[in-house]
Amino acid sequence: MALDAALLQILACPEDKGPLYYVQDEGLLFNPRLSRAYEVRDDIPVMLVEEARTLDEAEAARLRERIERERIPPTFEP
Repeated sequence: MALDAALLQILACPEDKGPLYYVQDEGLLFNPRLSRAYEVRDDIPVMLVEEARTLDEAEAARLRERIERERIPPTFEP
């Protein structure tokens, strides 16, 4: 099950307050500016800075490329 579209429109990174990218099949919300990933567990986004994963450069680059290739939209336009 996907996150509700209305919820996605208001989700922001709790650290830098910028938009995120929802990579549904990987169950995460990605912040490309900080190379951070927030997990989505049981269709609930875990938006705690202390629970976010900082991704290594290779993983962050893979997600950035995927977002561009698949045209995954940000949660909101800044």
